[in-house]
Amino acid sequence: MRGGSLWQLGQSITRRLAQSDKKPLSPRRYFASGADLKKTALYDFHVAHGGKMVPFAGWSMPIQYKDSIIDSTVNCRVNGSLFDVAHMCGLSLKGKDCVPFLETLVVADVAGLAPGTGSLTVFTNEKGGAIDDSVITKVTDEHIYLVVNAGCRDKDLAHIEEHMKAFKSKGGDVSWHIHDERSLLALQGPLAAPVLQHLTKEDLSKLYFGQFQILDINGSTCFLTRTGYTGEDGFEISVPSEHAVDLAKAILEKSEGKVRLTGLGARDSLRLEAGLCLYGNDMEQHITPVEAGLTWAIGKRRRAEGGFLGADVILKQLQDGPTIRRVGFFSSGPPARSHSEVHDESGNKIGEITSGGFSPNLKKNIAMGYVKSGQHKNGTKVKILVRGKPYEGNITKMPFVATKYYKPT
Repeated sequence: MRGGSLWQLGQSITRRLAQSDKKPLSPRRYFASGADLKKTALYDFHVAHGGKMVPFAGWSMPIQYKDSIIDSTVNCRVNGSLFDVAHMCGLSLKGKDCVPFLETLVVADVAGLAPGTGSLTVFTNEKGGAIDDSVITKVTDEHIYLVVNAGCRDKDLAHIEEHMKAFKSKGGDVSWHIHDERSLLALQGPLAAPVLQHLTKEDLSKLYFGQFQILDINGSTCFLTRTGYTGEDGFEISVPSEHAVDLAKAILEKSEGKVRLTGLGARDSLRLEAGLCLYGNDMEQHITPVEAGLTWAIGKRRRAEGGFLGADVILKQLQDGPTIRRVGFFSSGPPARSHSEVHDESGNKIGEITSGGFSPNLKKNIAMGYVKSGQHKNGTKVKILVRGKPYEGNITKMPFVATKYYKPT
């Protein structure tokens, strides 16, 4: 399921629920009923709290709860949200060579990370395209913790395993563990830190954006990363699955109802407002990190040395500039969706929308996509085609909503 359709699907569910006294909602279309769908440890908890379950990346996940996607999105930025993201895949790489091994696959300067810190990075292919984006953390010099996207799990794990076998055959010391015994919760918003502080003795004011710690939360040993996918301050909490429901209950209780369970629909709106890529929409196998506007994620040392898949292509783009660039848009008319064409004022096609929707916090249409280099300047006027009809728009910088990451002052 693509990101743009998450918002549309959520709105469709909301409309049909409002009309449910007239016509029953079809569970086969919107709700997970297939026996082959995986369920997180919180599945029954979601259903009990009114979660509208839909198939997503092979899992049955809540797209929204009893409140609307718009209300849920706004509440995250005003108070806070708790997301179940246990469909994503956490794994650890261990061994004295785990860092040099990972650096053959990603663009980050992993060796340059201090223990307990992390970064967004990109797994690249031989052509420099993105296999997936991932948040990686150097726990120690011999332990890397990372999380990959649910929809990319199978290909990511196969890719890592293939290269690990070759690396180990040459004497490299690296092994891995996939954390299927753990669940992943994301607590986001202004109340994230004060609420979570009630559940741990560790001083969270000393844990800054991008930092990682293994600590006791609500009586369980958790992996805690100060990060998220909303642009707000917050945390991703890896918790043993048998304690996931208790932790979710404790977070909601300590917030006195202000932090709400939040589904995939609002998560998509929030990440779009924050100008963050969704793999499968805004990043794909043929898009490089440079084209995607993620040059900052390519470590300075890596730009000089290369040593990762597709380095020749990426380093050349860094030197010469890419032919296309990811940009943000404001638009009039109906919200632009994935694959909507972008034209210049003369009617020439210059690009395409990859994600778009209505911003609940800005109360206007926003989108992101790719345009030809030279046409990417902030303020450039464009026409965006929605159902074949052109609407006025303009290119703008991202994020659309200012980020509030917790960093040292």
